[in-house]
Order: sequence, then structure tokens, then C-alpha cells
Amino acid sequence: MEHTIKVNKASVALLIGTLLWVIYVYLAPSTVLSVSPDAFNHYIHSHPELQHHAFGIQVRHFVIDHQILESIGDISEMLFFLLAAMTIVELIDVHGGFTYITEKITTRKKRRLLWLISFITFFMSAVLDNLTTTIVMIMLTRRIIREPRERWLFGSIIVIAANSGGAWSPIGDVTTIMLWVKGNITASIIPQLFFPSLVSMIAPVFVAQFLLKGNIQEEEISQTEEKENSELLLPYAKKRPAGDTDFRGFHPCFISRVQGSYPPAAFHRFITGCKLIMDLYRDSVQPKKPAQRKPEA
Repeated sequence: MEHTIKVNKASVALLIGTLLWVIYVYLAPSTVLSVSPDAFNHYIHSHPELQHHAFGIQVRHFVIDHQILESIGDISEMLFFLLAAMTIVELIDVHGGFTYITEKITTRKKRRLLWLISFITFFMSAVLDNLTTTIVMIMLTRRIIREPRERWLFGSIIVIAANSGGAWSPIGDVTTIMLWVKGNITASIIPQLFFPSLVSMIAPVFVAQFLLKGNIQEEEISQTEEKENSELLLPYAKKRPAGDTDFRGFHPCFISRVQGSYPPAAFHRFITGCKLIMDLYRDSVQPKKPAQRKPEA
């Protein structure tokens, strides 16, 4: 719809969201007790300085200082998570880190490539999370698929496969991680949800494969500078996902039990991205050793 009417949906969403919050603030005195009475009473009891004020002032403080800030915090956590994840992915792509993966994909048949990418996305999203996996796989697909229509098709299947893969794992999504930390779900859901999630991925891929015909055209993407950057970034491109997986699989079940809370995934992404940038900068400024010439016979 956004491409049809040429209207930015993000701007419309922000405008509508702001208007709804303004309307809610004005109507809150008549609706807050029916919408969230427990949260309002808990907020008033935890803030004794507001107990002597009028009801309208109490409601205004509750909406502005509690509900709006809580919503902004949830949105900010997601934005920082995406910002850090996209920064790492963009760094890897700019320096040719995905070239290593694309070279390992030897098939040039479009249908076989669709199935391969779908299964990779499905299992990767269960170990990482569906947001990061979607970003990584779409960036990888852009280096292989050049036709815009086929990019849309592959991108749609990647989104479906990432959501299906993240549905059967407790760490497959930011929301499920939060539920896992609070003890609402456990790893016992994996056998119950794996096959339904697999079917939800296979069904659309089976239908979408009939929209693809032929092979992918070979293109020369090897450049001297890109290969040098790939060699520089290759160790990080191969090691970072593993380290990220270990941390994401470790902190919900151990750190949260000890401290009562867990560090946001965005914080870990931010630290990982900073360390990656520092490592790249250090390796790039180090003088390269001149090649030793073999003595002439």
C-alpha cells in the first residue's frame, strides 16, 4: 500500500499514535478506572505525594509518568535493538563479509535456492531471533538476487521463515525471551511447536517455488578491495554469530535467575558492534608487512 499511494506509513503511524495519546490523556479521568484500575491504584499507593491531589491530577501523572514512559521504553528498546543489529549487519556487508557465505552457496537454480535460504532462515531464527535473522538473510539475498520482483518474493519468504523459526524456540524472538525470563514459557514447548512451525514455513515456500523459473545469472563480484576487506572481516563474520548465540542462550536462564532481570539484547548488540568497530579499526591501521621477494636463482 505504501508503494501504491506514495505515503510514508511510518509518518502516518507516528501522527496517529501522537493524536491517540493526546485524546487518551484528556479522556483518562473517565476511562482509566475501567481500563487499568489495578495499575492505577498501585501507582497511587507507591507515590504518597499524589494521594492528597485531585483525581484528575492523579490520572494525568499516572498516564504521563507511567503509561507513556513505559510505552516509550518498550519502543526504544526495540529501536536500539534494530539499530545495533543493523549496524553490525551493514558493517559486515560493506566490508564484503557476506561474500564468504554467498561463495558457499553453489546452487544457481532459483527454486533450490529458495528452499535452501528458507531452511537456513528457519533454523537460524530459532537460535538468534527473527529480527536479526531477517536482516542478515535479506542482506545476503540482495547479493545473489538482482531481479526486483524476485527480491520481493525471496524477502517475503524470508520474513515468513524467520517468524516460523522464531515461534518454536524460547529465544527466537524478543517477546518470547521476555516470557521465558518471567517463567511463562519453558523449553518444553519445542516438541509441541516445532512441526506446526515447520509446516507453516514449508507451505508458502511450496507455493512460491512455482513463481520461479530458470537459474540465476552469474555475475562477477570479485574485486581486489572487496576481497581484502573480506579477509579482514571474515574472522568476525564467522565468530560473531556464534558468540551472539551463546550469550543469548546463556543470559536468560542464568543471569536473570541471579539478578532478577536480564540485560537488554540491544545493550549486548551495542557492545558487540563497538568491539567489532574497534577491532576493524585496529586491524586496518596496522601497517601491512611488505611481501618478501624470493631470492633470484
